[in-house]
Amino acid sequence: MELTLLGTGTPEGLPRPGCPCAACAVSVGTRSRAATAVLVDGALLLDLTPGAVLAGARAGHSLAGVRQVLLTHPHDGPAVELPPGLPAAGRVPDGRELAVISGHRVRAVPMDAPGTGYEVTGPDGVRLLYLPPGGAPAGVADRAGQRPYDMVLMDVLGRPEALARLRASGAVGPGTDVIAVHLDHDIPPGRELERRCAAAGARAVPDGTTVIVGEYAVVPDLPRRTLVLGGARSGKSVEAERRLESFPEVVYVATGGTRDGDAEWAQRVGLHRERRPASWRTVETCELVPLLAADGPALLIDCLALWLTDAMDRAGAWDDEVWAKGGRQQLAERTAELVAAVRATRRPVVLVSNEVGSGVVPATSSGRRFRDELGRLNAAVAGECEHVLLAVAGLVTVLKE
Repeated sequence: MELTLLGTGTPEGLPRPGCPCAACAVSVGTRSRAATAVLVDGALLLDLTPGAVLAGARAGHSLAGVRQVLLTHPHDGPAVELPPGLPAAGRVPDGRELAVISGHRVRAVPMDAPGTGYEVTGPDGVRLLYLPPGGAPAGVADRAGQRPYDMVLMDVLGRPEALARLRASGAVGPGTDVIAVHLDHDIPPGRELERRCAAAGARAVPDGTTVIVGEYAVVPDLPRRTLVLGGARSGKSVEAERRLESFPEVVYVATGGTRDGDAEWAQRVGLHRERRPASWRTVETCELVPLLAADGPALLIDCLALWLTDAMDRAGAWDDEVWAKGGRQQLAERTAELVAAVRATRRPVVLVSNEVGSGVVPATSSGRRFRDELGRLNAAVAGECEHVLLAVAGLVTVLKE
C-alpha cells in the first residue's frame, strides 16, 4: 500500500495565515505544510483539502484515479470546492466498514473528540491507522488475535498520551512506523521537531513524501538512558516529562519527598503532579539503586540534586570534620553505587539534575562542597547515558546523542 502525504499540517496549514509567531516565520519553503491529506494507492483520498490536485501534481500523482474521498475532522468553514472528476466527499459511520472498488477495506474508528478515524486494510493485507487532528480512539478495543498496525498517522505531538494508549493495547508495536501529521506552529520546525518526534518513537516527513506501508523503515531508536540538565526554572522537568509522555506506563521517582508544614513546597509538588499523565505512578524515595536494578516500566527520576542532598545528609558531609574523617569516602561509595546502577539498568530512564557550575560561587565550604559533588555526579551519570540534554530558558540543547 503506497501513501502520498499531500499535506502534513493542521487544517489551518503552516505557516498560519497572518500569524506573526517565530515558528510560522521560519516555516517557509520545504518547512511549510498544507493541511493533512493522504492519497492511498492513487484510489482513496483521506481528507479533502484546498489545493489537493496541485499538491498531488507536485508529488507526481494525479487524483484522476481516486474512487473514494473520506473526511475525518469536522469542517467549520466554507465548503471546500470539489475538484472536477472527484467523487463526493463522505464519512463512514463509527464502527461501520466500507469496501472500496480498489480493493481497500476501510473501518471507521470512534474518536474521543469530534471526528472520525480510519483503519485502512490494503489489498495486500497491510494495515494503516489514520487519526484526525486532536483525536484518539475512544477506549481501548479488544485486540485479541490482532497484530499491530503497520503504520499509524496521527497527531503525535498534540496527543502523545493517545500514542501511549495505542502502545499499551498492542495497536502500536516496535515495528510500527509512526508518522506525525497535523503539525502546528507550537513546535518550531527543523531539528526541534525531529527531536520531539524521535522522543515519541515517531518521525515527521515533508509534504509530498511517498511512503510504503509495511516496508521496513528505520524506527527511531529511543535511548535507554537520558540525562536532562538545567538551572532553576529552565524547563528541565518539563523536557524530561515530555520524553516519556508517549510511554504506556511510567514510574515517576520523586527524590524530594514531603516537607511537613511547607506550603510552598506542597504547591510545587502539586503543580508537577497536575501536568503528568494520570497513568503515571509516583514513588517518593531516594533509594534509586533497587529501582534501577528491577525490571519494570520506564523511570523518570527528578532529581539528582535532591538525591545528593539526602546522600550528604546520611554521610554527615556538611560538617568539615566529619567530611575529612570518612564522610567523603562514604559519599563516594554511595555515588559509585548509583552510577553503576545507571550503567546496568535495563529499563528506560530519564534523570533530571541541576546544572550549578555556572552560578554564583557559594559563600560556605559546605555549599561549595555540594556544588563540586553535584558537578562530579552529573559528569559520572552523563558518561553512562546515551543522551544528555541541557535546558536553558525553556529551550533544549543536545549535548550528547
